Formats: sequence, structure tokens, C-alpha cells
Amino acid sequence: MKCRSCKNKLKLCFIDLGNAPPSNSYLSKKQLNSTEMYYPLQVFICDSCWLAQVIDYAGRDIFFNEFYPYFSSVSKSFTKHSKKYVDYVIKRFNLKSNNSKIVEIASNDGYLLQFFKKKKFKCLGIEPSTNCAKAARKKKINVIEKFFDFDLAKKLAKKNTVDLIVANNVLAHVPDINNFVRGISILLKKKGVVTFEFPHLLELIKNNQYDTIYHEHYSYLSLIVVNTIFEKNGLKIFDVQQIGTHGGSLRVFAQKKTYHYYRLEKNVSKIISLEKKYELNSIKPYKNFQKTAEKNKNELLNFLIKFKNKNLKVAAFGAAAKGNTLLNYAGIKKDLISFVCDSSKSKQNRFLPGSRIPIYSPNYLTKNKPDYLLILAWNIADEIKDQLKKLNKKTKFFVAIPKVKII
Repeated sequence: MKCRSCKNKLKLCFIDLGNAPPSNSYLSKKQLNSTEMYYPLQVFICDSCWLAQVIDYAGRDIFFNEFYPYFSSVSKSFTKHSKKYVDYVIKRFNLKSNNSKIVEIASNDGYLLQFFKKKKFKCLGIEPSTNCAKAARKKKINVIEKFFDFDLAKKLAKKNTVDLIVANNVLAHVPDINNFVRGISILLKKKGVVTFEFPHLLELIKNNQYDTIYHEHYSYLSLIVVNTIFEKNGLKIFDVQQIGTHGGSLRVFAQKKTYHYYRLEKNVSKIISLEKKYELNSIKPYKNFQKTAEKNKNELLNFLIKFKNKNLKVAAFGAAAKGNTLLNYAGIKKDLISFVCDSSKSKQNRFLPGSRIPIYSPNYLTKNKPDYLLILAWNIADEIKDQLKKLNKKTKFFVAIPKVKII
């Protein structure tokens, strides 16, 4: 395979997580009698431009379809984060509801645009998943039900260019990252701003977040790499912020490369210098990550087997994609984790892909109280613990990432 950014031949394997079904392909009871499709889950590093990327075995239509199960509004903390973002960008860039046009790419269920809508802004969502787009329309948000790319951007730009483009947690999800960024560059107004949020590769490495690797995440991004991709596709980064979502992310601010309206902030060179300190633009930090993941996997298995031998009941909370990566990599089935609970109704009464562990509502825990509860969605562990205050006080919580520990 060639690098999806610079077309250099890929040779360096960052991590091999074996074979797994798509992490968001939850099963119905009827589908338990059918065969699941498994794909290799490997990440390679380009030794030319340093983009980390999964080997591409399946088309994105497999991941983002009418049954896409992730609804951003389910997480109260993420909804709060989105509202705070909206208030911040309106103030910082002096956006006006009477003439500022807002577009969000991968708008999901309207979790973010709803806050612009309440302030009377003209906004448009672009969302390929039918069920998410339907949920957004119920909030009176206009949605184009397509994947965003250069061709769609050209059509939209003929009618109107845009003051603000929001592209949160989508840059990693696109197979042709150059085409995607070029599309954004032509859709922006001369003084327009685009903001991106994406999990930071540096945090993935530092905190052993290998469970955040799954097929629909085509790329794992550093600011060094993103800066290079933007420069060659018509965008210029002028600011960056470190934020706490998804275990540590970057929020990047960019403008058209040909129109330097916003001054370059010191944070950009600061983060790039930090990444160079950790040598993300060299082979060194990627060489031993496989061993780190294997050690963590074995520790989790030892933990669960110890509980099993003591006849202790273990369940999990958070039927997140990251949890499916972890469970399938470790080969964990319902003999070690009897069930998982999740607040998302789209996942309840279904089964995890691969492990086929049943998913129930959080209410299931009131009568089926485990001795130990593994929080798979570790990035919102505090929020989950708050949700489960009524749970038997004898139940102990634990996480597996960055290391196995009771919390």
C-alpha cells in the first residue's frame, strides 16, 4: 500500500491488532446466525511524511451507513463541550447570525449545530449516515446526506462560500485526506475560518491508547503531518489548542493559504516543537508500541481470569468502538464479561461485533449487579460513574487504558 497523503510506499508497521469486524457494526439477534466480516487491523507509518494510517481493506460505506450507531448527543459532557465551542467561536471571530454562514462536516445528529440554530444562524450539516441525518432534521437542521469531498465542495461554493466550517472528529475518518482538505479550502470565504478537532497521535502513544485504532479511523494525526497536508492543499494553520476530548485532542484553526487575515499564534510552533521532542517525525517512537499493547492486553486477561476463578461477576459499561477494538484484540468473550450496558438506545438489545456480548440499558444494572464493572469508554469515565450512583456500592469500577487499574 502507498501512503494516502504522499504516495510513498509503506514499510513500517506501527501496530498489528489482528483481524476484527468493523467496530461500529453492532449485531441484531437475527444476525447472530450469520457470518461477520473480519478485516486486518494494522497501522503503518509513512517514513516520508510520517502519517500514521490503517491499511485500507474496506470501503467507508461499510462503516458509515443507515445503521451507524454513534449519536454524539448521548454524551452529556460532549454536548456541553460543543455548546462551549459554539459560544467561543462566535465571540472570537465576531460571527453574526444575520450574515454568517456555518457548515459542519460530519454533523452527526445535530449535537453541535443545534446551538448555532438556537442563535438564529444559517447553518448546514453534511452527514452521510441516514439515521444521524434524520435525527438532525428533527432539530430543524438542514442536512445534505452525502460524504463531503472536493466535488461536493465545488457545487456548494458556486452558490455560497462559508464563514465558518466545523470539521470535528472527521479528518481521521476520510480515506482521501488531500481531496477532503482541498474541498474545504475552496468552500471557505476569503476571511473564513475552519476548525478541526481530532485525537492527538502524541497522546495515543504516550497513554497507550491503542484501543482508539479501528477501521473507520483511516489516519492518526500529529500537528506536523496535518500542517504539511494543509499547506499543499490550500489551507494555513494559524492557531491550535490542546483539549481533553477523546483522551487528548487538538483543536486546529486554519484559513485560506492565499489570504493571511489571522495572525499566526505561538501555540502552533509550541505544539510542533513538543512533537519533535517526542520524535514523532522519526521511526523511534513507533518501534515498541506493539509490545506495549501486548503487555496491556495480557494484564487485562490476567485480571479477568482471576475474577473468573473466584466466581466474581464482571460486566462492562460503554459499548464504544474503542471497547470493541480492545475486546477483539484480547479475544474476550461473554465467558469473561457477561454483558455491557450503554446509554445509547441505538445500541441497546444488540450485540458487540466479534465478541457478541449482549448490550443492555443502564437500568439493567439495578437488578444485575456485577462485582466489577469495566468502563470501556474510559474517556468519559467520570461521566459514567456519575450516571451509576445508584449502583450497588460494592461494585468496583476499573479501566484497562492506559493501564489496568481499579478506579
